[in-house]
Amino acid sequence: MSEFKIYSGLWTDLQQDAKYIRETVFIQEQQIAPEDEWDAEDAISLHFVVLDQHQPIATARLLKNNSVGRVAVLKEYRGKGVGRVLMLEIIQQAKHEQREFLKLSAQVHAIAFYESLGFKVQGDEYLDCGIPHVDMRLLFA
Repeated sequence: MSEFKIYSGLWTDLQQDAKYIRETVFIQEQQIAPEDEWDAEDAISLHFVVLDQHQPIATARLLKNNSVGRVAVLKEYRGKGVGRVLMLEIIQQAKHEQREFLKLSAQVHAIAFYESLGFKVQGDEYLDCGIPHVDMRLLFA
């Protein structure tokens, strides 16, 4: 895993890499409409990008309301622990900022992944952009 580097910063700094990953995963692969993918939260969120050498391979954002969103890993890197490393970095950041919890809207197929990080399902399944999701929360004791 030592070849992977994680950077965090503002949208203005990480936009190029984050956009590439999100366009590949959400817009092309999952067929999410561009108008549903891009929103005003990008400008005010803390963004994370994982690089393999100089290649962007994963991204996510942490919103001011404790929500983790737009978690995406390029297909060829899934199942290699990249998502886990990314989420652990976000959890560490949230703890450093003394946040009380994190929340996210998980695609149903990823529930077990987030549960392995300590997140718990909250409420019922719903559709977001035609994809089944559930709300999940991680409390910091």
